[in-house]
Amino acid sequence: MSSIRTRQAAVAAVVLSVALSACSSGGGLKASPPDDAKAGGDAERPATVTVTPSGKGVSAGKPVVVTAKGGTLSVVTVTDAKGKTLPGRPSADGASWTSDRKAAPGTTYTVRATTRTRSGRTQATQASFSTAEAEQVNRLTLAPGKNTTVGVGQPLSIVFDRPVTRKADVEKQLKVTTSNGTEGSWGWLKDWSGKDRVDWRPKEYWKAGTKVTLDAQLNGTDSGGGWFVRDYLTGFTVGARQIVRVDLDAKKLTLERDGKRVREIPVSGGTPGGDKRSWKGTAVLMAKEGTINMNSETVGLGDAYDKMVDHSMRLTWSGMYAHAAPWNARWMGRANKSSGCIGMNDSDAAYFYGQVRVGDPFEISGEDTKGTVAEGNGYGAWNVTWEQWRAKSALASRA
Repeated sequence: MSSIRTRQAAVAAVVLSVALSACSSGGGLKASPPDDAKAGGDAERPATVTVTPSGKGVSAGKPVVVTAKGGTLSVVTVTDAKGKTLPGRPSADGASWTSDRKAAPGTTYTVRATTRTRSGRTQATQASFSTAEAEQVNRLTLAPGKNTTVGVGQPLSIVFDRPVTRKADVEKQLKVTTSNGTEGSWGWLKDWSGKDRVDWRPKEYWKAGTKVTLDAQLNGTDSGGGWFVRDYLTGFTVGARQIVRVDLDAKKLTLERDGKRVREIPVSGGTPGGDKRSWKGTAVLMAKEGTINMNSETVGLGDAYDKMVDHSMRLTWSGMYAHAAPWNARWMGRANKSSGCIGMNDSDAAYFYGQVRVGDPFEISGEDTKGTVAEGNGYGAWNVTWEQWRAKSALASRA
């Protein structure tokens, strides 16, 4: 009688051992089969599950890989402390599973896997691991703003707080979709601030009504100058096709909408022959700033002016605006006498300010200018050819 009890106790101990090993937290998850299963051979043994990475404070930036030996993976979930899951997919033979996203820094992940042997035996296992905190975090600024309506020349622009030396790795995580399959490309450049920047512009101006979405799946990506610790999602809509044509030689500005001339306005551009000349090329309206203080010392022109200016519309970071300039009223349509901006009389400026929107392209021509607007001086991407722009993609060199 005592021998029967001893055998029952031994079986109970084995079953408890299996239950505990199935919930272990190590990278390799093993479950020992009871003695009566061993006789059935390998087909009866529970699968052994391994999770990579494993442990505490491991390096981020790599996919999570789950493998099963002696069986296949029927269910795998990888969840962070906030309850968000890493999507992934199994291999063709079901023996492994790899996450689509990389493990982010400073995060604890719980991995749950269910395996199945050839004989149909299932086993649930669980493990956890944590990644090291990021030493440097890279954040970004997006333009245009979310859920805005912009002009046909507006690029999608991202400025990074910290350097980006692994540009291809970052660009691969930036997904742009449009409502009409617009062809476009990312291009890397230096922002006027000196920071790294990447813009996405279409091959040609946007079509009116296009809806654009950016899904920046950057969480867990190393930029080379810092880690991204979150994703970004934004979108905007393209408004009417408005193009502003500025002829500095003729001293006039023409507003076109949907291919038709809406209004022609006499202007006075930058004074020829020196630092007060205007820029030429295509400058995209960056912001409608209203009434602002303009000080010539901020743009390297000494103490030439310091005044409040109405209906101010920024065209470049270097300080070129279109705005009301009543002090130059006698020169409108007659001579270029400004300090580099495109000036109009009060009533024309008020009307024009009400008509244009951020993202409208200003196509500026003239013989005596100080050069073409650079890509990073505002939104100057339209001043290079399509082929030149595509070559600025970090992925173009890998194609």
